[in-house]
Amino acid sequence: MIGKRMGVSTIAFEQPPMLSAWAAVGGKKEQEGPLGAQFDQLFPDTMCGEATWEKAEMHMQQVAVRLAANKCGLPVLALDLMIAGDLLGQCVASSYAARSTQVPYLGVYGACSTMIEGLLLAGCMIDGGYAQRVCAAASSHFCTAERQYRFPLAYGGQRTPTAQWTATAAGACILSHADVQASVHLTHACFGKICDLGVTDANNMGAAMAPAAYNTIRTLLSDTGTHPGDYDVIYTGDLGRVGSRLLCTMAQDDSIVLADKHQDCGILLFSEKQDVHAGGSGCGCVASVLCAHILPKLAAGELRRVIVAATGALMSPTSVQQGESIPGICHAAVLEHVGKGES
Repeated sequence: MIGKRMGVSTIAFEQPPMLSAWAAVGGKKEQEGPLGAQFDQLFPDTMCGEATWEKAEMHMQQVAVRLAANKCGLPVLALDLMIAGDLLGQCVASSYAARSTQVPYLGVYGACSTMIEGLLLAGCMIDGGYAQRVCAAASSHFCTAERQYRFPLAYGGQRTPTAQWTATAAGACILSHADVQASVHLTHACFGKICDLGVTDANNMGAAMAPAAYNTIRTLLSDTGTHPGDYDVIYTGDLGRVGSRLLCTMAQDDSIVLADKHQDCGILLFSEKQDVHAGGSGCGCVASVLCAHILPKLAAGELRRVIVAATGALMSPTSVQQGESIPGICHAAVLEHVGKGES
């Protein structure tokens, strides 16, 4: 270990950043899903009271950041930095959401992995002494994603069984250097590598992302000298049913048993009855499941130690039209419960 770095790609935080507060915001379909009651705020329509879907997504992210700050008893202006991203070109939903805050802003893009990418970068800023309070946020919207990546909604195109449903949701976490009331710490970060096995089907993102998920999880376990049994749950972000099966198969081929510990945010967010095919996806999927479901369980002590490995399909409409394969990425965070006041 050199400095804070372990093994190939993992960072062990010297003074683990604390998660002081979080908030999850969703739409109608998310309200109807298994986690609906756990969201902080839900909107009954896709417009969220705005004139366009893009403005609706921007509004959701603003609300999530404001709610998280309110839980800390702080104005948004008290934040040192906001790190946020979304699926739209040039991350406009996040940039426009940050515009109203007047907080220093870093826009990031990791497709569906964006929330964990931002969380890890926030952790590095805090552990490095460059900031005291940082907000990591991400959002997505089914209608904005369909407009950008696929077909106009009025087209009524058929969705393949491997397709996933982009979450209309946003999540925001506030990380702090010192908070005696915080009971969730970010202890390790594993930044992933691009993995591309040649999948070209934009309607099968689970297959494109599964190799990256396995690569990052395997690297994190190796770097830290841990095993799946050392964690209560190993969450993935948005592999869906297809990608989750592939992940567990790849692990099994290496004699690593993940199936007993693995859960996927894209499967947790929606039920099979909601006709989402392979499950949920989008930046807002892992962001909202993290803030509505995972972090509350950690804070309550129901979970003690988890991995959240969020995956992203790094494609664009142009690359898909040109027949390019889909690069996958996965970034992983280790989150642990610590009693309030403990270090």
